[in-house]
Amino acid sequence: MADVQAFAEAGADLELVGIQKRFPGFTAIEHLDLKIPAGSFFALLGPSGCGKTTTLRLVAGLEDPTAGNILIGGKDVTSLKPHKRQVNTVFQSYALFPHMTILENVAFGLRRRKVADPLAKAHDALKLVELDHVADRKPAQLSGGQQQRVALARAVVNRPALLLLDEPLGALDLKLRRQMQQELKQIQQEVGLTFLHVTHDQEEAMTMADTVAVMNKGRIEQMGAPAELYELPRTVFVANFLGQSNLFAVQVVGGTDQVLHTDLGGHRITLLRSRSARDSGTITVGVRPEKMRLHTQAPPEDPAVNVIGPGRITDVSFTGVSTQYSVQAPEFGEVQVFAQNVEAGPAAHLGDTVWLSWLAEHTFGLADDRLDTGALNGDFSTRAIATQASLAE
Repeated sequence: MADVQAFAEAGADLELVGIQKRFPGFTAIEHLDLKIPAGSFFALLGPSGCGKTTTLRLVAGLEDPTAGNILIGGKDVTSLKPHKRQVNTVFQSYALFPHMTILENVAFGLRRRKVADPLAKAHDALKLVELDHVADRKPAQLSGGQQQRVALARAVVNRPALLLLDEPLGALDLKLRRQMQQELKQIQQEVGLTFLHVTHDQEEAMTMADTVAVMNKGRIEQMGAPAELYELPRTVFVANFLGQSNLFAVQVVGGTDQVLHTDLGGHRITLLRSRSARDSGTITVGVRPEKMRLHTQAPPEDPAVNVIGPGRITDVSFTGVSTQYSVQAPEFGEVQVFAQNVEAGPAAHLGDTVWLSWLAEHTFGLADDRLDTGALNGDFSTRAIATQASLAE
């Protein structure tokens, strides 16, 4: 990477206070309070229509909020035009000028603002993304990944306090997308700007961001470090949008100062009180598929281990790194189990009778009053739900 001193101006913090955005016929953002520290890589994650792109457009000045204020670096910019804000946006479409060279593309904004020595600054920005050697080429002569890096250089060269990334890697293939995720994170750390990244791709958000905010229906459902959100989701939506979860409706039947004991169709399910948002009545608990283990015989009782079964394997899918099993039983419905392929051949086969276990400390309890009606088809009996997040754009 190039010397980044030319881009070392610190990023600014971003604060959204009481933001609402209404369009004719619907509300895109209900009520949003959010503070993003200077120099951080922050991701807004959610499905199509959740309000994340509207939030980004409000910050960029491309939309006006119905209510609330937007502050960048402590300065209220709510009424400022886009070009008056210290903000640049990198779009999925790159938006490079096809008739200009790469160097001219990067220098374009500097020339318009009559910044001194625009070509030298453009060369510095291209060195930062390791593309100065293609400065004389046209965009059509570059790969998709290279064009994305040029778009990034064009944004960074303007030294914005805040860089907005709108689904920037969506047009790239999987291998290139993963490479660009690492490069974007590295550039953000070296340059020190504040990045606000909008995406529907959970892996992308969790790979790059310091903090992830999961949005749903115009509100932030949960916000925190990626590992925190994955290991301890607080709602059904977050549990199912970030990866895959097995969820159960259980009845709290007792406990101690440290743990809760619940009943799942005659099976004891134990969880730590510190990992449950609720501690009485019927609650929703969950466990990630990779935390579960398959047994061909009922394992011995252990207060630190939850066991359910017997159940029957109804599906086996080999994915390379792991084998994914679907296990069904009347008491708990259908459960997904991901088993690492540490040995040759599957650990169990279609039709086998198995028991499932997991450490009580891996169980989480959600804040939702009840399981999602759509997932349960209206049946609130004690069942498991294993749903994969819909990542439709």
